Amino acid sequence: MKPRVKQTERYDFRTVENRWRPIWEAMDLYAAGNDPGKPDRYILDFFPYPSGDGLSVGHCRNYVPTCVDARFYRMRGYNVLHPMGWDAFGLPAENYAIEHGIHPSESSRRFSDTYRRQMKLVECSYDWSREFSSTDPDYYRWTQWFFLLLFRRGLAYQAFGQQWWCPHCQTILANEQVENGRCWRCDSPVTRKSLKQWFFRITDYADRLLADLDLVEWPERIKAMQRNWIGRSEGTEVVFSIEVDGESHTIPVFTTRPDTLLGVTFLALAPEHPLITDITNADQADEVRDYVSASQRLTEIDRMTADKEKTGVFTGAYAIHPLSGEGIPIWVADYVLPSYGSGAVMGVPAHDERDHAFAQRYGLPIKEVLIPSPDESEDGEKGCFTGKGMMVNSGSYTGLDSTTGAEKITADLEADGQGHATVNYRMRDWLISRQRYWGAPIPIIHCERCGVVPVPEEDLPVRLPEVGDDGQPVDFRPAGDGRSPLARVGWWLNVPCPQCGGPAQRETDTMDGFACSSWYFLRFASPHETDRPFDPDAVARWLPVDAYVGGAEHAVGHLMYSRFWTKVMADAGLIHFTEPFTQLRNQGMVLSPVDGKKMSKSKGNVITPDEVVAEHGTDALRAYLLFLGPFDAEVIWDDRGIVGVNRFLERFWKLAQDVAVQFESPGSTNVEFERVRHQTIRRVTHDMEQFRFNTAVAALMEYVNYLVRSRDAAIPGQQWRTAVETVTLLLAPIAPFITEEVWHEVLGGTDSVHRQSWPVFDESLAADEVVTIVVQVNGKLRDRMEVTSDITDDELRRIALSQPAVQAAIDGSVVENVVVVPGRLVNVVTGAQ
Repeated sequence: MKPRVKQTERYDFRTVENRWRPIWEAMDLYAAGNDPGKPDRYILDFFPYPSGDGLSVGHCRNYVPTCVDARFYRMRGYNVLHPMGWDAFGLPAENYAIEHGIHPSESSRRFSDTYRRQMKLVECSYDWSREFSSTDPDYYRWTQWFFLLLFRRGLAYQAFGQQWWCPHCQTILANEQVENGRCWRCDSPVTRKSLKQWFFRITDYADRLLADLDLVEWPERIKAMQRNWIGRSEGTEVVFSIEVDGESHTIPVFTTRPDTLLGVTFLALAPEHPLITDITNADQADEVRDYVSASQRLTEIDRMTADKEKTGVFTGAYAIHPLSGEGIPIWVADYVLPSYGSGAVMGVPAHDERDHAFAQRYGLPIKEVLIPSPDESEDGEKGCFTGKGMMVNSGSYTGLDSTTGAEKITADLEADGQGHATVNYRMRDWLISRQRYWGAPIPIIHCERCGVVPVPEEDLPVRLPEVGDDGQPVDFRPAGDGRSPLARVGWWLNVPCPQCGGPAQRETDTMDGFACSSWYFLRFASPHETDRPFDPDAVARWLPVDAYVGGAEHAVGHLMYSRFWTKVMADAGLIHFTEPFTQLRNQGMVLSPVDGKKMSKSKGNVITPDEVVAEHGTDALRAYLLFLGPFDAEVIWDDRGIVGVNRFLERFWKLAQDVAVQFESPGSTNVEFERVRHQTIRRVTHDMEQFRFNTAVAALMEYVNYLVRSRDAAIPGQQWRTAVETVTLLLAPIAPFITEEVWHEVLGGTDSVHRQSWPVFDESLAADEVVTIVVQVNGKLRDRMEVTSDITDDELRRIALSQPAVQAAIDGSVVENVVVVPGRLVNVVTGAQ
């Protein structure tokens, strides 16, 4: 390659970027590869929800690293699928549309256009030919098709229940969408509302969702969050009976501690428990009603706060203890949640701290039925032993240890039909109904004669109506009465029943946006299918996703739901895998330098990629985002840092042009110069594989500095050319514009630098130089160590002190000093000479 050197004083990023953007687009540089001789790799960002604020540099902390990863693997000889689309249904777009008097389809299009423009500005290497939005009828047709798949398999059902209601958004929310008692979208306080809703039976897959976490390469904290949310616990269901006015009732209670059953002195029901009205004594009715009403205005977070005073009210009713036959008073207490077990707990104040606090407040008996074993210590507050031990005051069970007693009590309950061993889950079925317009309509028709009837597949998609009965644009504002705005559109609502032909009505709820994002990763494999949701051959080729990157905030929402849908599809024979994402990575947040907080337009602390690119260029923005710190670490944006990255790029630019005049100079190979090159390739390659982009950038900075220092050394021209080629190729995924310019205008390269092969290193040349270090203790030889020549003094001290022979020589003496003579010896000086 003959160089075409253009000596310029500074790197003109504006000219270079304007030249290469249209050329790359015409080349279709980022299209997913289709070479059968290459391995395939699927790199995917979380399906973004485009908002009116546009992207901040914080968002780019996600998109730039995945772009770099995609470029890296393309250069390593992979076919790479790296697509982008829009998760555009939902409340923010609709609320914005209401506020600004436009249709949500228009606001969603504007937001997506802004995101796409900014992503192209930052030169994210997406295959834009695969772009789609969840709001496209050609897409949500298949979201509805999957709803019907779940419905046919008994996994979609309707039920009444108390649900979280956001008064501002005028819609029901799933448990996962309530954060600290507030709506996850608008941050308004939530309340409870009773409505008939649609659910998916995700609990049927609870055990598989737990077990298969061992199959994926995910951060342990995300796995822990999912395990905790599923909340599997083994225990016993105990049945307490009650008679009120000649009518019999049963109250099943789940407990993980059946060994404490004979210590029960009260039952506590959640304020939402359906039996409260039936069993409450007339004298207590007003007090119970007022307490239930007040409790339901509290969130689960408020009710479960550890330091909250435990409150309750007596119903006046008594249950029969299944073993002792004693009457047990039944209370209503807000620390009991309807989402746990049956919404009832057995109060064992001697052995549960919450029950203990409740009993003390209301003067209820405290009966000790466990004491610590001889080899156990007290566990819990004073007067409340919460550990396992020996059973006392427990009739025939007295003297048994907790484990044996629990097994025997469970067996006896089962024999008498008053209980059985069971498994309980914290997770509840997925609530998917939303009483809003801007979502995928649920494809169900309600007929008085036929009941719930699925929309025939040939009639999909059930499109959102754009005009109302008056021919004017549809009024998509929330109805305010708990119904969807779709209920107001008569021509859309009233349809003939697909089974009997009689009058019927469509389901007016729309689907939770998480339904749309629970399968989009499959659609990207073949996004233009018209007769099926995806091409099974394309899915078999690309899926599961090799690297999935996004925020940790979706650990128990999107990630859980996607895993559930994937398993349902696998069970239906549609796909060959049961986990959608092999590897998961979570990016750290970029905080604003204005206030050290998350960037938000409302706080006025946002830094946009537009302003950074305008001042420093795309390459500088990309390199700085990577250099800020470890990918998963929280960092603060600092304008001084990007200036330093700019200097690095300028140094590379000037070096490449300066040494180009030496490309033809003769000379013999400089071994040290070559060794540093191979070590740099090894280091950057390893860092890129591990998503350690900050240290990859640091390695390239060090290499460029080394080359600058070697500028006047006796290095033959071919080695200089190879060195410049190497740093250009290694830097290409990070800084695509400056490297393309150097590749063509300095190195005289053909095609694109981004279509070149990734440099390889020679293991023997890249091996670190090893030196032998003598280790002394008080001047006497105690050991020898082989270490790399570039080891730091601090590391050398640490390793020397850890050697067994050195530890034996120190023999507990105080180490006063550790003297290091670089490359030769370490002398440990102790207080005992």
